[in-house]
Amino acid sequence: MFDQAQIAEFKEAFNMIDQNRDGFIEKEDLHDMLASLGKNPTEDYLDGMMNEAPGPINFTMFLTLFGERLQGTDPEDVIKNAFGCFDEENTGMLNEERLRELLTTMGDRFTDEDVDEMFREAPIKNTMFDYIEFTRILKHGAKDKDEQFDETQSAPAMVETAVGTAVVNGSSSKVTITVKKTVSWN
Repeated sequence: MFDQAQIAEFKEAFNMIDQNRDGFIEKEDLHDMLASLGKNPTEDYLDGMMNEAPGPINFTMFLTLFGERLQGTDPEDVIKNAFGCFDEENTGMLNEERLRELLTTMGDRFTDEDVDEMFREAPIKNTMFDYIEFTRILKHGAKDKDEQFDETQSAPAMVETAVGTAVVNGSSSKVTITVKKTVSWN
């Protein structure tokens, strides 16, 4: 189902969520992880997340749950949902400085230079990063000057790999966004 690299990434995500390091994800672990992201989840929300698993959530159960959730998932939606976890008002935009903070402090941290390179070519207007457009560019390439779709450009923008634990539809997910080249906004 998953290759060794993916399993290693899921193990890292599992360890980030397993705050007390007992080998199981419990309600308190979820609460602490969400609190570290600036969220204040209700007991009902946490109970709902925990009830999605048929038993204790050890690493094997964690992989099984993700395998079930990721089957048939559109990679474009996964990227949007990863960014959307930090978009509390569901605007499709993130504050540029907040995104910089997230990329330089979570998971496989970006350097400031990496973030500068990403932002140099990213859709940012009035200090707001348009992650909907950014995701479209990542998956489909940039538009040319006449706003025509340019099929020759694919997988643009960031510099390295961004990894973070995201909570999407009540489930914790480790999200990895890797970008291979930079796109030009002519």
